[in-house]
Amino acid sequence: MAKEEARFVSNHESFAKVLGREPTIRMCVEDESQPWAHEAGVYIPSTGDLFITSNRLTGPGGEPKIAITRVNIAKEPFVREEIDCGIIMANGGVNYKNGVLFCSQGTKETPSGLWHMEVEAPYKTTLVVDGFHGRQFNSPNDVVVHNDGSIWFTDPIYGFEQGFRTSPQLPNQVYRYDPRSKSIRAMADGFGRPNGISFSPDQTTVYITDTDFIHGDGTTDSCRPATIYAFDVIYRSEQPFLANRRLFAMADNGIPDGIKCDKSGNVYSGCGDGIHVWSPGGVLLGKIVIPGGVANFCFCRRGEILAMNETRLWQIKLAPTAIGSLLKL
Repeated sequence: MAKEEARFVSNHESFAKVLGREPTIRMCVEDESQPWAHEAGVYIPSTGDLFITSNRLTGPGGEPKIAITRVNIAKEPFVREEIDCGIIMANGGVNYKNGVLFCSQGTKETPSGLWHMEVEAPYKTTLVVDGFHGRQFNSPNDVVVHNDGSIWFTDPIYGFEQGFRTSPQLPNQVYRYDPRSKSIRAMADGFGRPNGISFSPDQTTVYITDTDFIHGDGTTDSCRPATIYAFDVIYRSEQPFLANRRLFAMADNGIPDGIKCDKSGNVYSGCGDGIHVWSPGGVLLGKIVIPGGVANFCFCRRGEILAMNETRLWQIKLAPTAIGSLLKL
């Protein structure tokens, strides 16, 4: 059997606008010793650093561990180093207050929550929020920041299913935290396993992935969701609510894990065979096929995506107009 190669697959003529004239895919960092490139993918433009979280590892005492890695992409070859900031079982992350806001999944002894990390050594951390009115979160997975300063994040029960968290005290939900008022609200429920989250460029729509297809114990069921839902962000009594839940897209391979939008409103998600790209209307435009799939990724420099592939980091160059809606670089 021939070895599968990274490549672009077009499903719609509009994909050509995303790809540009000379799209490329290349593996830029590889370390087969451990799954170090799994989640987060937070790019810091001022330093050229990319912060990545690993898949589950085993610590020196046999305890579960997540490593945070910094990769500097300012010049070739990319420089990679593991850092120690003390955030427990880190997962998704986002740019926040000149640093990184990480989801901390916690342990049986340590509550989960959201932590801010400074991006220069010694990587000082500050707790942002660690519970819902006295009840512990399950294992926060992904996070995004709205233009109004509020923090939105998903909270599935994967940590409990994987054996490192206590029994769930809350449903599988999505939350909004307002750092100014210290208000925490549940914004959406009814998910199997809420995972990735992203706003549309104008922030009138929020996309949330449901990865119920695979549970934390590794079991899968093709009749469970591997789905992206879209919600309208509406306002009532001067407060945001999510309305008009609708099925936006379903991944045909694996699950839609990390999710991002570009400035044109196209929706990208890391799936079982790479990154899938949909139009704002839910039409699959094409795929960036990467052998082994992609859990998460980020837009960094103009027209450039860095994709995490467990033991490899991939650099994808698209059209100069393919710009992430988060950093708008």
